[in-house]
Amino acid sequence: MTEVVTSAQMRAIEAAAIAKGSVTGLELMERAGAAVVAAVFAEWPELAGGAHRAVVLCGPGNNGGDGFVVARLLKAAGWAVDVFLYGDAAKLPLDARVNHERWRGMGEVAALSFPDVTGAEGERFGDAVFGISQTALLVDALFGIGLTRPVAGLHPLLTGNDIYATFGDLMPVRFVSVDMPTGICADSGRVLRVDPGAPMPWDAFQAALTVTFHALKPGHLLADGPEYCRKVVVADIGLGPLAAGSGKIGLDLVGRPDTARLSKRSGHKYSHGHALILSGGIGRGGAARLAARGALRIGAGLVTLGCPPSALTENAARLDAVMLRPVKDAAALAGLLTDTRINALCLGPGLGVERAAALLALALRESGGSGGGRGPGPEAGAPKRARRAVVIDADGLTALAGDAALFGLLHDGCVLTPHGGEFARLFPDVAARLEAPAQRGPAFSKVDATREAAARAGCVVLYKGPDTVIADPAGRCSINPASCDRAAPWLATAGSGDVLAGLIAGLLARGFSPFTAAETAAWLHTEAALLFGPGLIAEDLPDLLPQVLRRLLDQRGPTVAAALSTDGGPYL
Repeated sequence: MTEVVTSAQMRAIEAAAIAKGSVTGLELMERAGAAVVAAVFAEWPELAGGAHRAVVLCGPGNNGGDGFVVARLLKAAGWAVDVFLYGDAAKLPLDARVNHERWRGMGEVAALSFPDVTGAEGERFGDAVFGISQTALLVDALFGIGLTRPVAGLHPLLTGNDIYATFGDLMPVRFVSVDMPTGICADSGRVLRVDPGAPMPWDAFQAALTVTFHALKPGHLLADGPEYCRKVVVADIGLGPLAAGSGKIGLDLVGRPDTARLSKRSGHKYSHGHALILSGGIGRGGAARLAARGALRIGAGLVTLGCPPSALTENAARLDAVMLRPVKDAAALAGLLTDTRINALCLGPGLGVERAAALLALALRESGGSGGGRGPGPEAGAPKRARRAVVIDADGLTALAGDAALFGLLHDGCVLTPHGGEFARLFPDVAARLEAPAQRGPAFSKVDATREAAARAGCVVLYKGPDTVIADPAGRCSINPASCDRAAPWLATAGSGDVLAGLIAGLLARGFSPFTAAETAAWLHTEAALLFGPGLIAEDLPDLLPQVLRRLLDQRGPTVAAALSTDGGPYL
């Protein structure tokens, strides 16, 4: 796993290294500035040779100190550099002040302010003050991960000269942010809004390249972060093993799954588990069939689809390796579950809310062991220990949201897989906090929301989206990004979530823990979409898994970890 650290943790890591005497603050600042310059030249090789012009915007903290180092290094390379300081030089932190004075030995520092101007006036301001149209590089070293409040008046730069229309060789200005684009909360990825009621938020810079240090921050991966950060380089500034375990709260980036666990080296079909997928009636079986095929492709030894007797013929015409059993009602399900070899259930895809409620009540009672379940109220006790794993998706989540008693039957063998709307129905108060405009940092994040939901439910929650977050009741949490170079927008298609639910059920049947099953399924789900690309439909996903697994098992597949950099490239 690749650790993701909050802004507070990052400051603690740096402070610990300095306190130990392994490095000084000035050395860290020098390394950070040099890493930014190296990343710029790696991203835009045409800037590495010859003289160009840069504008460096420095802030009132140590991020500004990094900016002064960048300015000095570019000046030493023959560039024309204009430096602007937002704040009072006399109030800079000690190390930043030292680098301010070092730069003053090479060039001037102009005062920076963002007047409240928009439209044509704002465009004239941006070009008149910064000379944007004659600038090759614009460096945002204003606040980095230290931003805790909105910054009013950013829109002259945001609107001027169509900087944000496109990036690359067509644009004269390359925009790089140091640590985090100004206006983005490092812990949540949310834009800190000056005026929450404004129809168009001009409250954050959008970088072409973001260079951060030591480790990714949540804001690079969550909410608005990927859109505003674009490419993210993680630069090594020499903190290394000093950071191991420093303030760790269990937030990680989902990475390459354990290939030994995924491969089948011995045993027979029953030793790899038996997953039961419950289906709706006639004309409603497609979602459950997608889930069943996902469970089978991921390696469950057997997969059975349980449907109303009237739908047996329809499903038999579409399935071969997936077995069929009639499940008319809860009594029929109880009879089927006397087969103890069925060790994982999936309820919800295409099930219908009324049928889901009836079957879910029986499934949760039958699969949960002794101990008080975690209900929504303050009287909730310790989570039940599961006898059988249960994935709850789609109509199952809707049924769960409407019945507090049903919610109280959840146990630690369950995995909930809501998208945004389902999450809001299940946890309306938590969702309301997440949807409220962010005006202070650290803002309430999707990580915070998913952790709260998992603690309340007493089970693993996988909160879907391009920034999928997975959490367990103890607070362990991971992010599976499908953004930047891992962007998989083709997953926004009907049925892709049903396949994901089936993948989780299949892995649970194989004996994976709920948290690991959710992480592994999310990673493979994204990889399959990346492999196919545009035009993907849900039916393609199960059939792509053999190729994804083959690449993975051959150690040739792409990984999230490989997309991160500790030396200036490549990129996330």
